[in-house]
Amino acid sequence: MSARKHETSTRALALAALGVVFGDIGTSPLYALKESLPPGSSAQPAAVLGVLSLMIWALVVIVSIKYLLLVLRADNEGEGGILALMALVLGPDETGTRGRRVILYVGLLGAALLYGDGIITPAISVLSAMEGLDVVAPDLASLAVPLAAAILIGLFLLQVRGTGSIGRVFGPVMLVWFTMLAVLGAVSIVSAPAVLAAFNPAHGVAYLFAEPWRAGPVLGGVFLVVTGGEALYADLGHFGRRPIRLAWVTFVLPALLLSYLGQGALLLGDPSLISNPFFHLAPAWARVPVLILATVATIIASQAVISGAFSLTMQAVQLGFLPRMSIRHTSETEFGQVYVPLVNFLLCVASVATVVAFGSSNALAGAYGVAVSTTMVITTALLFFAMHRRWRWPLPVAAAVAVVFLAVDLTFLVANVEKIPEGGWLPLALGGLVVVVMATWRTGARAVSEQKSDTDLTLAELREEIDADPTSVLPGTAVLLHPPSRDVPGSLVRLYRFTSAIHERNVFLTIAWWRIPFIHRDRQFSVEDLGGGFFRVVIRLGYLDRPRVPALLEAACREHGVDIDLDRVTYILEHDTVVPKRGGILAIWRKKLFVFLERNASKVSDYYHLPTEQVLEIGGRVDL
Repeated sequence: MSARKHETSTRALALAALGVVFGDIGTSPLYALKESLPPGSSAQPAAVLGVLSLMIWALVVIVSIKYLLLVLRADNEGEGGILALMALVLGPDETGTRGRRVILYVGLLGAALLYGDGIITPAISVLSAMEGLDVVAPDLASLAVPLAAAILIGLFLLQVRGTGSIGRVFGPVMLVWFTMLAVLGAVSIVSAPAVLAAFNPAHGVAYLFAEPWRAGPVLGGVFLVVTGGEALYADLGHFGRRPIRLAWVTFVLPALLLSYLGQGALLLGDPSLISNPFFHLAPAWARVPVLILATVATIIASQAVISGAFSLTMQAVQLGFLPRMSIRHTSETEFGQVYVPLVNFLLCVASVATVVAFGSSNALAGAYGVAVSTTMVITTALLFFAMHRRWRWPLPVAAAVAVVFLAVDLTFLVANVEKIPEGGWLPLALGGLVVVVMATWRTGARAVSEQKSDTDLTLAELREEIDADPTSVLPGTAVLLHPPSRDVPGSLVRLYRFTSAIHERNVFLTIAWWRIPFIHRDRQFSVEDLGGGFFRVVIRLGYLDRPRVPALLEAACREHGVDIDLDRVTYILEHDTVVPKRGGILAIWRKKLFVFLERNASKVSDYYHLPTEQVLEIGGRVDL
């Protein structure tokens, strides 16, 4: 690619990133400043300049330095996100040391909290836009909650169509949005240029020390300006580091700074407008268009978080932390565009219920801050291990960098802790529930697999049985899915003992999921001829690879010179009934939870895209 074409591509990706990556952080000006200076507090110059200074340096330290410069470097084969970071730190080694288990559960908690983000972000973003009615049309202010709920229901109903068609307009719309933020802010700053003094960090420090009893609420509100920081990392695989950095430095950060400073300049002139400084920035004739644009921007911000929850679910399923579920790919060209019906339904119900229950963006702000601040602390902790273990930084250097960022992250987390009774309990409760589900599924699945392996025959023992008894040979090829820990699939043993028959060709197929996004084709397949019509095939997949088994099996056999006719293949699957029993490594209630998840998981044949008319399931009973 020529330098000019490369630069054009980078700019195009940077434009697209405006919608997908920066939608969340780009709508924070709707509510962040008013939450930092809530009604009833002092909106005098010292308070306004102090809060603005804290906001400016939060954007610089957390987003620009921590995420843009460091966290974006911690890519896992080009992919980002907290699960990708956890997988990068853990590596392919499955040794279950205590330290690795701690990292595992910390990473799972961070991932689980992102589901809370997927619930709260649409709720607070859309609701804050609808609250603009209080300025634009006060008589309609009571409709803010029902309108927000209706918009959210419509948004979730549209998910089944995929983000491809509407995604193309995300970037241009957000370009208009950020331009509007910058213009309105700049016009306001001209009327009160003294607000530019907020760039001096001394104002923020002085304000906190002058009114220390306000430090908690103030920092909790200030933190809202960086709540979209995790999206920068989560969407790394879709856009790459350079476009994300380019969009942030050249456009997003300047627009956000101008918007916040413009709102501050407005309050310096009229502190009474503190109830909604964002919408008061616009002249009266422009408030309706601003309200419409704000609504569209919040929908885009919500879409980005919802899509992130879908991608997170796909990664968790393929890493073995969630049961199989229906995952639909809504684009033939863009792999990252997926739709998960169950997750979409749960997010919809939870988001609408959250809007109705809390009733205002002010009430939701505490819940929002707790979720994201906890996730950022976890990201910093995992980043420390990445710096030391993967980048080979000296321990003192990695520790020093981590301590600096942890100090900032923990300060914001402590500031948000006092909001737990006001709603911060919600994401923590949801996160804890998801962690329990993930850990239960992973542990239960391993326990079931180990119990099955205790009763397996070796291939040599099976051949002895076949040689000792009359055996019928069935035409065609049997493909038997089984885990790598077992020599011979249990389904083959059962089939042979029930029918005294065996196919002329038997392929022991193992799908091995690796903790990297994609597997290069040159190491994706291995085929071993075991003799006597038996073959062992291993297909290695990254957690973002599509598990289309028939096509992958055909490619593996073709590469290794094994002739196979897919039309004459019978896919033989195990479908055991798991019965929970007391005792063992899991409590009985967790065993019952595992059984519930296992019985409601999507079918193996659907998950691996097997032709249903060629699938034979053989079942048994497993006591857990």
